[in-house]
Amino acid sequence: MSTTNRQKLLDRLSRIDPAALCDADKSARVLDSGIGPVNQFRQMIGRARPVRCRDDFLAVLQGLRDAQPEEVLVVDAGGGRLAMAGELFASEARRKGLAGIVIDGACRDTSKLLTITLPVYARSVSPMAGRVERLAEPAESVLCGGVTVNTGDWLVGDRDGIVVIGEDRIEALLDRAETIQAAEAVVLERIERGESLFDMLNLDEHLDSRRRGQPSALRFKV
Repeated sequence: MSTTNRQKLLDRLSRIDPAALCDADKSARVLDSGIGPVNQFRQMIGRARPVRCRDDFLAVLQGLRDAQPEEVLVVDAGGGRLAMAGELFASEARRKGLAGIVIDGACRDTSKLLTITLPVYARSVSPMAGRVERLAEPAESVLCGGVTVNTGDWLVGDRDGIVVIGEDRIEALLDRAETIQAAEAVVLERIERGESLFDMLNLDEHLDSRRRGQPSALRFKV
């Protein structure tokens, strides 16, 4: 993907909520809710840089050193309870222009992370860091939050959670998500003007079809 096309895609993704991406594809990969935001930010968008480790963060250091701007460091720590990153790693990631850090495991220095403008997600927190002994093994894909994350996958996250999308599907999914989000914006505007949500849904038709065992889709009539 050219630099120009990548920037256009980033601009489009910056205007889309993960919820709209999920509405566009009910089979979308979503990290489980046990992995949540540690600090304050509006959105995280970037390509995955997977790392696998177990109670030892040397692989995380290697991944952080090798990561490129706009990548998300995705750490499969197996849900471990020892911290795999903290304020130093987050500060370095911000300096390098990374898009975020996601840890299926623990982080630390949470009070300091609140002052760093880099999205950080983790499953838990602990003041105790892991060891620094085990060399990283190549990890083209990892299991994080119950889903597979591959090198180069797109991650789109906000306070609700993180959606993972393969590059081969991102543009088609984004087209559908933009349509859905635009329709919801119209519906919200009309509700705020005093109109009923139910006047803008095909709810009665949908209920009737489902009662008769017929396929149907709930949709907006806007």
